[in-house]
Amino acid sequence: MNRKQLTLLLVLGVVLGGLAIYFSRQEKETYTASAARMGDKVVASFPINDVSQITIKQPQSELNLAKKNDTWTVRERDDYAANFSEIAELVRKIADLKITQPIKVSSPASLAKLQLITPDKGTNAGTLIEFKDKDGKVLKTLLLGKKHLKESPSSSPYGGGSWPDGRYVMVGTDLQSVALVSDAMSNVENKPEQWLDKDFFKVEKIRAISVVSTNATNSWKVSRETESGEWKLADAKPEEKLDTGKTSSLSSVLASATFADVAKADAKPEDTGLDKPLEATIETFDNLTYQVRIGKKTSDENYYFKVAVNGEPPKERVPGKDEKPEDKTKLDKEFKEKTTKLADKIKQEKSYEKYAYLVSKWTIDPLLKERKDLLEEKKEEPKKDDKPTPEKPETKPDAK
Repeated sequence: MNRKQLTLLLVLGVVLGGLAIYFSRQEKETYTASAARMGDKVVASFPINDVSQITIKQPQSELNLAKKNDTWTVRERDDYAANFSEIAELVRKIADLKITQPIKVSSPASLAKLQLITPDKGTNAGTLIEFKDKDGKVLKTLLLGKKHLKESPSSSPYGGGSWPDGRYVMVGTDLQSVALVSDAMSNVENKPEQWLDKDFFKVEKIRAISVVSTNATNSWKVSRETESGEWKLADAKPEEKLDTGKTSSLSSVLASATFADVAKADAKPEDTGLDKPLEATIETFDNLTYQVRIGKKTSDENYYFKVAVNGEPPKERVPGKDEKPEDKTKLDKEFKEKTTKLADKIKQEKSYEKYAYLVSKWTIDPLLKERKDLLEEKKEEPKKDDKPTPEKPETKPDAK
């Protein structure tokens, strides 16, 4: 081998070595190895006790949950009380969330495949959760991306198909934190109605109900003398008789009241129908009176609804006719406990007066009945010119 050939070989070696270094660097730049390890917590050192605000962002909308006077509220529903259990579960879940599988990702552009793009970027965006302190300072952020699907074998008794068994996540904008977790977190959405405290008023021991319709002929009032007594129709005409099968539901109307959502604060009365509502008054044996107003029906079979409660617990107990002195202490104690409980109930239920709600049809269905819907159906009498159908003579067998 002469000097010229040796020089060419040396130059070629340098070139090949340079190319190897170049492509190695390109590979490192293209792929970022995850710093996460299986079993590690997704969000390290999560300041669970400092969280006072939570913002959930999705494309074109966001939800804000905030603690005010030690009570969690939903900002998009005029600071209505939030479901503390749901919020506490979310915070604990994020604090305890562990890595099922670390994910090696390419450049930021490739995150779109995992839907780990912030909501402000639009296409292939994920759900961004911001945890903030009382002053609004962001403590931690977590981006929820694409759900991981598990295929069901075709031999399964439920048939084939797939269901979410996990989700891709990323802490902040740290590419090295990308991981797969075993919780799909499907309930983390920015739907205000999902986060509301659904505790509501309960009507008990109903004594009387009156409904005033915009059409006077549909109005009615019923009452009873005892909690188990029969309903009686006020101002009943001679031909009007209540159908006990149709009035049975009146005893438990609004006993388990609930609502689907809280109406927006800027909703106009003429749009909700609460400017010309159906009105109902419910009186109880505990001397409480519920004033109910029912507005328009929405496309999903909910009605706009408002309620006000009045009354107060009795201040003194009336002793029984044959009450024995030795029973007085016990009865006085029971009376005090009952009135205290009733006073707490009134205080809580009066807090619902500020808002308008959306309630389902089945919740208020008995109050939507018209007067005729409570009555026995009239039996049609045969017309005078109708002649009864003659009976066929009985055919007797021939005598043998």
